[in-house]
Amino acid sequence: MNDINQLNRISTQVRRDIVRMVHACQSGHPGGSLGCADFLVALYFSQLNHKAPHFDMNGHDEDLFFLSNGHISPVLYSVLARRGYFPVEELKTFRKIHSRLQGHPATMEHLPGIRIASGSLGQGLSVAIGAARAKKLNGDKHLVYVLMGDGEQQEGQVWEAALHAGAKGIDNLIAVIDYNGQQIDGPVEKVMSLGDLKAKYEAFGWSVITVDGNDMASLLEILELAKSYAFKGAPQLLLMKTEMGQGVDFMMGTHKWHGSAPNDEQLAVALAQLEETLGDY
Repeated sequence: MNDINQLNRISTQVRRDIVRMVHACQSGHPGGSLGCADFLVALYFSQLNHKAPHFDMNGHDEDLFFLSNGHISPVLYSVLARRGYFPVEELKTFRKIHSRLQGHPATMEHLPGIRIASGSLGQGLSVAIGAARAKKLNGDKHLVYVLMGDGEQQEGQVWEAALHAGAKGIDNLIAVIDYNGQQIDGPVEKVMSLGDLKAKYEAFGWSVITVDGNDMASLLEILELAKSYAFKGAPQLLLMKTEMGQGVDFMMGTHKWHGSAPNDEQLAVALAQLEETLGDY
């Protein structure tokens, strides 16, 4: 699907799902989830070569996606459900006891679409590199994607993995950094400045592209461009600028909604700003 209007409609519904899920259990991470809705919709509804209704853990002959910053599970769960991996009705069980939709994705729950347990930050890039190398060994010409947070770049394991991918030319890998400038303790630059991320990854042998992560047309264009650069000798990084809390005005641009749930009144305000487009669960 490349209909930008329809993709934007899906993104709006995903944002409704996110605030409702987090409100219902009064726990979760709405800010980053809202910011990444457009990217995950673009990926799963347009760009990813995947087998939505027929998920299997082997992932042969399809593109793979790994979520490293697992705290933004609400957006991934919503997108997976809306794409047909599991019933949309199951979203109402988010963070409930015995639910498959845990606060951080868990493989022990056998939820379709989830390939790794994530949320311990810094690990996703390493896993994605392993999957990408496995695809090369198996002669599988599909791509591996991984999404990381910008605060997550403060983890040392990320840089070990980045060094390996560049040195070994893992060129079937597309990594994405959600660069919203906020983490749980405050602005990223105040907690620990990342410096020039583009220059750092390029120094490690990566090809780096910047993109507006809240503009659907730009996302489709850049994701297509990234695919055209694959298998040309270098791993790729999409440095994706987003707004934390995108779509809900009082959540935007502040770290305060990184891990806070809206109350009843705040939920009503949020939903008034987000049109129901596909039907609520």
